[in-house]
Amino acid sequence: MNYEFFIAKRIIKAKQYKSSVSATIIKIAIAAIAIGIVMMMVAIATGMGLQKTIQEKVSAFNGHIQISTFDNNDSEVSLFPVDSKQEFYPNFTQVEGIKHIQAVATKAGIIRTEKTFEGVLAKGVGKDYNWKPFEDFLKEGRLPNVSEKRENREILISRYLARRLEFKLGDTFKTLFLKENTSEIPNERTFEIVGIYESGFQKFDENVMLVDIRHIQRMNKWEKDQIGNFEVFLDDFETIQQKDDEIYSVVPSNLNTQSVISKFPFIFEWISLFDVNIFLIIGIIIIVGGINMITALLVLILDRTPMIGILKSLGSNDWSIRKIFLYNATYLIAIGLLFGNVIGIGLIWAQRAFGFLKFPNPEQYHTTIIPTHIELWHIVALNIGTLILCVLMLIIPSYIITKITPVKAIKFQ
Repeated sequence: MNYEFFIAKRIIKAKQYKSSVSATIIKIAIAAIAIGIVMMMVAIATGMGLQKTIQEKVSAFNGHIQISTFDNNDSEVSLFPVDSKQEFYPNFTQVEGIKHIQAVATKAGIIRTEKTFEGVLAKGVGKDYNWKPFEDFLKEGRLPNVSEKRENREILISRYLARRLEFKLGDTFKTLFLKENTSEIPNERTFEIVGIYESGFQKFDENVMLVDIRHIQRMNKWEKDQIGNFEVFLDDFETIQQKDDEIYSVVPSNLNTQSVISKFPFIFEWISLFDVNIFLIIGIIIIVGGINMITALLVLILDRTPMIGILKSLGSNDWSIRKIFLYNATYLIAIGLLFGNVIGIGLIWAQRAFGFLKFPNPEQYHTTIIPTHIELWHIVALNIGTLILCVLMLIIPSYIITKITPVKAIKFQ
């Protein structure tokens, strides 16, 4: 067994070590490391959870990448049709990492009631539409059935619009849609509310309702194979910029692609700031934890000064004695990390399972419950990084051992 490690182990197991004057300070240092790792894990989990939640909500309404004509520009309304008979549809096999592609069309309208009116964006969807995100958003009723042979009146409306218009499940209402020639009488459609959703993202909740795409096709006088645009979903959101370029290179020259990041840059610039906050919190906590461990190390050295003198008189060199205390400090850090991981992972799991922590202003963060998301490699990297940085911070303070002389150390009380 390593000589320094052997002595460090004996010190740790010694009963007087646990009941010495330095025991309280050492426990405080361990607690500081534990609390620090909990705070860092929670910061990462909540920061990444919020980023992931917002990404998923924005993507649920727009897809990760949209394919449309150049003429549509950045318009939310489908101005010009796209032929759905494409090599990449309905199965996009030309580019790897694509999970799903769906055809949609949008048209602006006005819901009119006896008391009020609201502008809306009717999003037409077909039988290829991925309803999974809206299954999570659904608050009342069911999802519309758009797979029948004939178009139906069923729609999914947001709780925000339902409250504003005093609608409830099962109500029918009329919506006016302007024609291309605005001087003509608008198209009128009657819809029935079969489901009410709430995504928490007010930008979309305040105007988006989902209808059968055939209503949009008929009002725009499009053929059944003409749609507004395609929405592409990826396996990995992190590859969105790369996949955007790859998809653009394989679609016909008359079609353009736009990622959800470029479509809503202000949203993604905002959530990217969470990374800065996370790194700032981690940096501050590691520094505080390191300072606490430096204090604990100095107390350990002070408490074991006679032992240092004896070891020096027996021929041990300074570096060898310093390693004994560094091994001891590493053990204390590891204990703190162990308790911190148990508490931190427990808190994150509890929040994810029960959602007991909520935002006081959910409109600002687009979600009510504080979301959490952390991966195994984040936990491993956080623990290894904290351990290494704290030990490195202890190397310089341990230099004080070289200033201790054997004669004075042995007589030290």
